[in-house]
Amino acid sequence: MKYTGKTFSILIVSLVLLASCVSKRKYLDSQVALRLSKSDSVALARKINSLQDNIAQLQQQIKALTDANTSAQATQNQLNSQLSSSKEAYQQQQQKLQQLQSLLDQQKQKAAELRKKMTDALSGFNSNELTVTQKNGKVYVSLSENLLFPSGSAEVNDKGKDALSKLAAVLIINPDISVNIEGHTDSIPIRSKYPDNWALSTARSTAIVRILVNTYHVDPAKVVASGHSQYDPVESNSTPEGRAKNRRTEIILSPKLDELYKLIGS
Repeated sequence: MKYTGKTFSILIVSLVLLASCVSKRKYLDSQVALRLSKSDSVALARKINSLQDNIAQLQQQIKALTDANTSAQATQNQLNSQLSSSKEAYQQQQQKLQQLQSLLDQQKQKAAELRKKMTDALSGFNSNELTVTQKNGKVYVSLSENLLFPSGSAEVNDKGKDALSKLAAVLIINPDISVNIEGHTDSIPIRSKYPDNWALSTARSTAIVRILVNTYHVDPAKVVASGHSQYDPVESNSTPEGRAKNRRTEIILSPKLDELYKLIGS
């Protein structure tokens, strides 16, 4: 086929126009792609900034939680230390209470043994003359006025000295006993050489101390004398029977308590 010059020219123009259209379309497509890429870049940058903010917040939260955990661990350690100390103190207290109870039981046992010894030693006397009782870890030997003294007097009679000799015999073979001698009267004012019942009760307890120490050789360091007059009655002073029971001398015997007092004071 043969082309004319005119035909060839048209063909060339057509090809140029076609190439120009293709190039313009590619350009437009590239511009659109560029704009989309920029938009995506901005969105991505915003997302990155948001993620970085989130990371910073999370890091702060992690630090706060770490600090809180450290504080909680320190508190827990302190509580554990306090609990350990409390357990140790409780165990020590329990041990002390057990030791105290053991000493109290020993004292009670010693008092029971001492009461039996006194009861046996004084078995020859009537119950209206003397009684032997046990109370609060102590032994009480209560001697009536009729057994020891004439009325209104502090001179111990022979039967009273006999009772005191038997009591002293037990004390001498039990040297760890403290002896407290208390004189008591009724409420009737006396008419004798003593000015009042205070003086009489004190004179009577002192007279018994002298007999125990000077005659029967009881250790004077372990003996105490006191007078209570009418102010510690065991019965009412309104009847003759009650007044007779109130006119008495009580010898209170206490087993040695050094270990007990030491434990209480520790």
